[in-house]
Amino acid sequence: MTLLKNKKTKYLILIGLGIFFFGLFLITSGDSCGIRHIAIINDLKNYEKSLDPEFCEELIEKIDSFNMQCLPYVEILDCG
Repeated sequence: MTLLKNKKTKYLILIGLGIFFFGLFLITSGDSCGIRHIAIINDLKNYEKSLDPEFCEELIEKIDSFNMQCLPYVEILDCG
């Protein structure tokens, strides 16, 4: 009887650890809002140096996509 309880406990612990690591993976995945926000800020700094209109258009698309899905709101550039 004790052996049966030990097996159940081991399986529950393994399942719990699996769920924990899966959740951790989802939180730290590459498409998180925080990472995207940092990338946009970096791109804004690069745009200020280059003032490339094509890069500005691409950056506007990234910012627009980010603003629809995440917070904080990033102001859209004027490429003109």
